[in-house]
Amino acid sequence: MRSDAIRKGVERAPHRSLLKAMGYTDEEIRRPLIGIAHAHNEIIPGHIHLDKILEAVKTGIRIAGGTPIAFGTIGVCDGLAMNHLGMKYSLASREIIADSVEIMAMAHPFDALVMIPNCDKVTPGMLMAMLRVNIPAIMVSGGPMLTGRFRGKEVHLVSVFEGVGRVKAETMSLEELAELEDHACPGCGSCAGMFTANSMNCLTEAIGLGLPGNGTIPAVAAARIRLAKEAGMAVMRLLAEDIRPRDIATRAAFENAMAIDMALGCSTNTVLHVPAIAREAGVELPLALFNEVSERAPHLCSLIPGGPHSLQQLDEAGGVSAVMCELLNTRAGINLEVMTVTGKTLRDNLAKVRVLDADIIRPADEPYHKFGGIAVLYGNLAPEGCVVKQSAVAEEMLKHSGPARVFDSEDEAQAAILGGRIKAGDVVVIRYCGPRGGPGMPEMLSPTSAIVGMGLGKSVALITDGRFSGGTQGACIGHVSPEAADGGPLALVEEGDRISIDIRRKSIELLVGEGILTQRQNNWQPPAPKITRGCMARYARQVTSGSTGAVLRDDV
Repeated sequence: MRSDAIRKGVERAPHRSLLKAMGYTDEEIRRPLIGIAHAHNEIIPGHIHLDKILEAVKTGIRIAGGTPIAFGTIGVCDGLAMNHLGMKYSLASREIIADSVEIMAMAHPFDALVMIPNCDKVTPGMLMAMLRVNIPAIMVSGGPMLTGRFRGKEVHLVSVFEGVGRVKAETMSLEELAELEDHACPGCGSCAGMFTANSMNCLTEAIGLGLPGNGTIPAVAAARIRLAKEAGMAVMRLLAEDIRPRDIATRAAFENAMAIDMALGCSTNTVLHVPAIAREAGVELPLALFNEVSERAPHLCSLIPGGPHSLQQLDEAGGVSAVMCELLNTRAGINLEVMTVTGKTLRDNLAKVRVLDADIIRPADEPYHKFGGIAVLYGNLAPEGCVVKQSAVAEEMLKHSGPARVFDSEDEAQAAILGGRIKAGDVVVIRYCGPRGGPGMPEMLSPTSAIVGMGLGKSVALITDGRFSGGTQGACIGHVSPEAADGGPLALVEEGDRISIDIRRKSIELLVGEGILTQRQNNWQPPAPKITRGCMARYARQVTSGSTGAVLRDDV
C-alpha cells in the first residue's frame, strides 16, 4: 500500500517512532492509513460543526478496519468577507486549499482520503486536490443550514442583505432589520438556499464523488452524522477495490452534474468551479457547453433565492437522486453507467429512487422553465462570454435595453444604489473586478441585494467582470470576459452608453459604433495593480480568465 513508505521495513523505524509519538499503536499503524482533510474552524457557520462530522467519519473508518488521521485546511466565509477587502481573497482560497491538500497528501502517503468541506471555495478546492492526487477518496460535506422564521415567513442570509436596501428605501424599520438578523441564520450549516456552497455540494453528489444525500441532508440532522459514518466505511471499500476519483469523474459524470446544475438552478459560480475541477481530471468543459446542456435539461426545482423552496424541502422530496430520476424523462442525456463512490453505477444507485413531492421536483413535462437555470451570453461586450442565472430573472427583464451607469468599484456602485441615484431602466456596470482586476473576482451580493431591496429588482440590470453570490437574484450578469483589466470591451463603456441584453437569444451588446470603440481602445490605459504584495499580487499575475474557470496558469 501507499503508506508502506512510512511504516514497513527496518528503515522506517524512525517513521513508526513518530507515529507512536502521537499515540498510534502497532495495530493502528499496520492498518490502512486514511487521511481526512477537513476545514473545521470557528469563523464559518457552515464549518463550525465539522468537528462532529470529522468524528463520525473517523468512526466509519475504524468500523471498516482503517486508521483515520485528520489534518486541517483553511476556509473563508464569503458572507463575512462580503463588501470589504476580504472578498478579494475568497476565490484565491480555492487554489490555496487545493494546493494545501495536495501537499499534505503527497508529503504523508495516505492510502486513501476523505474530504470534509462545506462552504463556497472549500468544496471545489478539495475536489481539485482529490482529482489531482487521485488516490481512493470520497467527499462528505457539512450540510445546509435550516431556514429561519421571521414574522411567519421563511428567511435566510440574503433576506438580511435585502433588508439593508429596504431600510434605505424606508420600507423596513431598523427595529425590524435587527429582529430579522436575529432569526435569519438559526444555526450551523451552509447558508440556506441554492447558493454556491449547496450548489457545489449537490454537484459533488451528481458527479459521483459524494454519497447520495451529500448535497441536501440538513447539517443538524442525525442523518448527516450517519452519512459521515457511511462515508468513512465507503472509502475503505474504494481502497479495497482501487476505485479512484478519476475513474468516477469522467466527462460523462461532469455532464450529468451540469444537467443537475440546470435542473436545480444552481449558483453561477458553478460555471467557474466545474470546469476548474474537470481540468484536474483531464476533462475540458468549454463555456459554450453550459448553453448546450441548458437547452436539454429543464429547470425542475424552484429553490431559494430564485424560488420559494428550501434545501430541506428538496431533501424531503428525494434530493439530488430524485432530480436525476426525473431528468431521465428529458433530453438531458443522463449517463447511467458512470461509476460512483458507492462502488456501484448511477443506474444501481437510482434503482429504488422516486420523486416524493412533485411540487418541489416538477415532472419533466411540467418544468418551472423549459431551459436550464444558467445561460451564457455572448456579444461585443463579452466576446468570450458572460454568465447569468436565468431562472432567477424576472420575465420582464429577460430582454432589456438601457443606459449604462458606470462604476470602477463595488463601493461606488453600492453608494449610488443606496443613495437613490440608480433609476428604473438603468444598466449598472461594475468593472475592474475580474480575476486580475479585482484581484480575485469579488462577489457582488451587496449591490444586487440593494437593487432588490430598493424595489428595482424588476427594472435594473447589473453587469460586471466580477461574480455573484449564489444568493443573487435578478438580471445580474457576471464573469464578463475578457475582463476590463485586460482591456476587454467592458473597459470601454462610458456613462450613458446603451446596452442591450437578450437572455433568451444569449446576447449582450454595447450599442456603440466600432469606430468609437476603436478610438476608446487606443486611448485606454491599464489601471495600476490594486494589491502589490503577498498572495493576491501573485494570484493576479498568474490567474486566467473567468471564461476558463479562473484557474492559475501553469507556465509561470
